[in-house]
Amino acid sequence: MRVDVLALDGVFDLGLSAILDAFQTANELIAASRRAVPPFEVRTVGVRKAVRTAQGLAVPVQAPGRRAPDCVVVPAIGFKMPGPLEAALRRADVRDAADALRQWDRRGATMCAACIGTFVMAESGLLDGQRATTTWWLAPLFRRRYPAVLLEESGMVVRSGRRVTAGAALGHMDLALWLVRQVSPELASLTARYLIVDARPSQSAYALTDHLAHSDPVVQRFDAWVRANLARGFSLDEAARAVGASKRTLARRVEHVLGTSPLAYVQSVRVERAVHLLRTTSASVDDIAVRVGYGDASTLRTLLRRRLNQGVKEIRRLR
Repeated sequence: MRVDVLALDGVFDLGLSAILDAFQTANELIAASRRAVPPFEVRTVGVRKAVRTAQGLAVPVQAPGRRAPDCVVVPAIGFKMPGPLEAALRRADVRDAADALRQWDRRGATMCAACIGTFVMAESGLLDGQRATTTWWLAPLFRRRYPAVLLEESGMVVRSGRRVTAGAALGHMDLALWLVRQVSPELASLTARYLIVDARPSQSAYALTDHLAHSDPVVQRFDAWVRANLARGFSLDEAARAVGASKRTLARRVEHVLGTSPLAYVQSVRVERAVHLLRTTSASVDDIAVRVGYGDASTLRTLLRRRLNQGVKEIRRLR
């Protein structure tokens, strides 16, 4: 497999290194074990002659060649907050990168991006109509800028046809291992063990929902009200009155910011609180069920089992 890694100025150091180190480790393991797997041909390419990382390190890049790669990977650029990121996306080199991505796509390459690199790929239009993920805390911005993309922000790695996207930061490593797995599942497993990488099937366990909620004043008030009234039965009418919005407005804003319905969000907060109490207290499941708003513990047990089973299925799917 020939892989071109597209490095733009200000590329996220950890992301670029994770991708390159994963493929280098895989190649070293191929050589050491004499596996019947061809080594990965990995090049770092750029649309400018001079590229520096977000930490100021020079990156030796090559110009994209005439030979089409099998796969293109776009690492993140080092802009973690909405304002600076939107300014960076207006740069001339990002526009040139979008043109290059479209050309690679026309030549049949598998198009991959991780973390904030998903924004660069989305700028090209290649994710329109496709399922994709992105870094969890920028999901509201992504959804606003690219409404044609079917965002699944909880996913760590999401494949949609010839498009593959990965989540935040160490999602770069998950993406690289996913690509290795397409050539050899055994090699990917061995590479992960050498690098001590655990399976991370979802970003949900790492996402700070209050961080997302704070991006919208209505959703922020809703989140605070939910957490303060968790032991009570949920009423959308009561929630709407408490935050000073109509039911329709509240539902629309929650869907836009959090990607879910108000009721589903309440359920997720209840399960999140229940898991925290199970880990940090000696309270029984029956007692915890009452504290998080369930009349009987059987409902909570069902939701906890469902959460566990979903995690197991995701891990199996990624292997």
